[in-house]
Amino acid sequence: MKNILLSFILICFVGSISAQSNAIDKYFDQYKDDDRFTMVYISPKMFEMAVKMAEENVEDEVVEMLREIKGLKILTTEINPNEFYKEAIAKINTNEYEELMTVRDDGQHVQFLVKDQENGDIVNELLLLVGGDDEFVLMSFVGKIHLNKIGKLAKNMNIEGTEHLIKLDKEE
Repeated sequence: MKNILLSFILICFVGSISAQSNAIDKYFDQYKDDDRFTMVYISPKMFEMAVKMAEENVEDEVVEMLREIKGLKILTTEINPNEFYKEAIAKINTNEYEELMTVRDDGQHVQFLVKDQENGDIVNELLLLVGGDDEFVLMSFVGKIHLNKIGKLAKNMNIEGTEHLIKLDKEE
């Protein structure tokens, strides 16, 4: 009987994690082909290739961070950004995340959310939501993410939306 109960609890836990990931994936899938959006997806295989290319040109610390990232999705638009921000907040259960930081400045709202924290500085998912008059950004990093180093990684990426991650750089 205990094994059945334990199995049921495990299935529910895995299902809840999968449901949240599916909510984010569904949001990305809903707009990935929409011309109003810029969508970026970097697969685990691409991160492996980036590590090989970066080993010669980038600091060892950044290469180590790249090795531990398993995926990145970014969705941005400058068309009706507040509308898409509100929609994302409604569709993605942000209660399943721990709020890391919120910045409200000059009509822009930036939220950093983390999930499955291993210890104080390492998380398994970093979600960034940006809404305001100028832009909407939804960014999801998955992998072993060192929060105290993510700003340094963002400085080495030339991808729209990653500039918000520099705000997390503790070394500045």
